[in-house]
Amino acid sequence: MILRRILLFLASGAALATAAGVVVVALAYALYALVKPAIGPAGAAAVVAGGAALLIGLIGLMLAMAAAPPRRRKGRQPDSLVDRITDFVREKPVTAIVSAVAAGLMAVRNPKYLGDVLRTFLDGGEGPRRR
Repeated sequence: MILRRILLFLASGAALATAAGVVVVALAYALYALVKPAIGPAGAAAVVAGGAALLIGLIGLMLAMAAAPPRRRKGRQPDSLVDRITDFVREKPVTAIVSAVAAGLMAVRNPKYLGDVLRTFLDGGEGPRRR
């Protein structure tokens, strides 16, 4: 049942993509036929290529704007430890994962290091001080 739905979804997506391709080719041919009498075959081909480049540029710009990260409010200080941790994980997810694995390994080998790291994180300091 689920596999059938997935296959139907993929088939409908392929049909939609094919239809979009046919529409783009038809519009390109219509543009070519429209401008060919005025500027000749080479000029008409250049107009079609320019229109395609413009379309690709607009789509790329829309995708880039959609993929841009949301702007952060400056000056906002996290209120609690949970806020600080979630902000850190959102900003640097790979670093957070590596840090969590390293902290787990360090805690297993020597629990004193974990206490120092937690104390530093809670105090918001620069790092452990040498004695």
